Amino acid sequence: MTCAGAWTLTAVLAFVAAPSFSDAGQRGRQGAAPAAQPSDPVAEAYSQFLLAHRLEDDNDIDGAIAAYKRAMTLDPQAADVASELADLYMRQDRMADAIAAAEQALKIAPANREAHRVLGTIYASMASSGQPDQTPRASQQAQRENLAKAIQHLEQAIDHPLGQPDANLRAMLARLYVGTANYDKAIPLLVELVKEEPQWQDGAALLVEAYAAAGREQEAIRWLEEAVEDDPQLYPALADFYGREHKWQQAASAYEQALQASPRSVDLKVRYASMLLNAGGQENAIKARDALREVLTARVGDERALYLLSQAERRAGSLDAAESAARRLIAQNAKSPSGFAALAEALEERRNYQGVVDALVPAISTLRSGQDPSFSLSLLLPHLGFAYQQMGQFDMAISTFEEARKLSPADPVLTGYLIQAEMAAKHFAAAAELAHQARADQPDSLPLARLEAQALRQSGKADQGIALLEGQLQKHTDDPEAYVALAEVYSESNRGAQAVKVLQDAQTKFPSEGALTFELAAVFEKQKKYADAETVFRQLIAREPNHAAALNYLGYMLAERGERLDESVGYIKRALAIEPDNGSYLDSLGWAYFKSGKLDLAEENLKRAADQLLTNSVVQDHYGDVLARLGRYDQAIAAWNRALAGDGDSIDQGDVDKKIRSARQKLPKK
Repeated sequence: MTCAGAWTLTAVLAFVAAPSFSDAGQRGRQGAAPAAQPSDPVAEAYSQFLLAHRLEDDNDIDGAIAAYKRAMTLDPQAADVASELADLYMRQDRMADAIAAAEQALKIAPANREAHRVLGTIYASMASSGQPDQTPRASQQAQRENLAKAIQHLEQAIDHPLGQPDANLRAMLARLYVGTANYDKAIPLLVELVKEEPQWQDGAALLVEAYAAAGREQEAIRWLEEAVEDDPQLYPALADFYGREHKWQQAASAYEQALQASPRSVDLKVRYASMLLNAGGQENAIKARDALREVLTARVGDERALYLLSQAERRAGSLDAAESAARRLIAQNAKSPSGFAALAEALEERRNYQGVVDALVPAISTLRSGQDPSFSLSLLLPHLGFAYQQMGQFDMAISTFEEARKLSPADPVLTGYLIQAEMAAKHFAAAAELAHQARADQPDSLPLARLEAQALRQSGKADQGIALLEGQLQKHTDDPEAYVALAEVYSESNRGAQAVKVLQDAQTKFPSEGALTFELAAVFEKQKKYADAETVFRQLIAREPNHAAALNYLGYMLAERGERLDESVGYIKRALAIEPDNGSYLDSLGWAYFKSGKLDLAEENLKRAADQLLTNSVVQDHYGDVLARLGRYDQAIAAWNRALAGDGDSIDQGDVDKKIRSARQKLPKK
């Protein structure tokens, strides 16, 4: 009498030198056993089982298979024999026979580990290889079924081990879990495996892949931060996860560590430079520039590196080099929009908006005729629209932004550009309506609400704009920009006291937020509380010495009042050292020189500002003043007319008209 899945007591007594066999599928290659009693079929089955092993060792596969089959006939309840035969079939690539033998073993002993291992391995292989003779839909269905079977059998094989679970089986199962997006099972299994089998090189990569696909970035970072101590090869993965979390400086540091192990890796240097640029700051830009120059020495035509180099050169203050890198990229691949985007950014930094138009109009025309130009156009059209807007060509700006918005109608940034262009064109009602419509889909968007409030104020509905931003503040109590936005509209609506209170309350909550301090100083200045404004600006500059906007504002405030003009010039020059081509700062410097009576220096800087800021009424008014003082009345009149046609901010139109009439009287009689 036999029992399922094990050799009988008779067989064991007949072969006292032989080991016992269990459902788990031990191979039993312990050597020859004493001769069995011929009258005992189970004992003879065991003899055939051992013979099969010897024949297989002698590479007599057909003989081994025949011996297994005889053993199965003699003891049909011995599951191990069937599972061992299945394993042999699998190793001989006779998959159908292997499946049949393994399934027979499981009918005898459903927990037979070896049979589950064989079936799990076969079905996993079938899932990965597919069936070339099937239709795509049938092949996908078969793949899903094979994956499910493979996972089911491998789980059974691992759940019923004789000793320590097989690392190879667990690794195979982990891959299947990842392949079927079953990350909750894959991740803990992989964590154990990587710890137990540190030499398994694919394990860490597979675990990182699972963490990433599951969206469990924080867990991945914690694991990688520990793992890199023992395996520096994981630094690139750690850097990638830092980047996913927008931890740019930490990502750059991790790539820097990775480069210590692989100093010649061009790809690592490119990624390192990209993270440095994302982190911001001139020091990081210089490091990125140096790394990218090395990359382009080793790989001259690397388009990604050329684009990033243009960015790095621009942020490092080398505008000629930035433009040169962009033009190199364009010369190399005129069909790629990235070179034109980099060129536009370099020219924008110079405030050379006509140059942007000259470069982008033909490029966009060419790209429109290409296949699926949407991405290229969505990248370049905003640059073109901004250039038109800065040049005072508002209709062109609006139509360009409208085209860009059609390509990405749900992009709030593009909607914001269009609203700003409408406001620049003094279409305030249209701008307010556009912002209101956009907020229907994004009611909590602070930037859109801020634009709508500005448009409402400009169209004579300041109270509605204030109410809108007061409501937004309730939704964005943890965002300093919400306080700045509300204070700004309060100030522009002659509610200076409320603006001050909002900002001072916010400063208590966000004591180190520079935007709040800057806006508070600006509000004081608009209220003509100059001493308070100067005190706050000085506090901000003491805390942030390179705050260019604060340096310029303080310098201009002193110049406008004709006070301490040498000190005024000093502040503005510091601002220009940070942003050399900023038209507003050039206007401030020119105005300070004008107040000092240094007309040549005033005219030089004001001309640069006026050429750049064509629609800025104050800048054009200042330029007209210095031209008139120099006796160039016809040019002064042209500048003042531009002031009247411009944005109208901070000028007295009646006063400008008076200056024009006075200048005309001084023109030579024709």
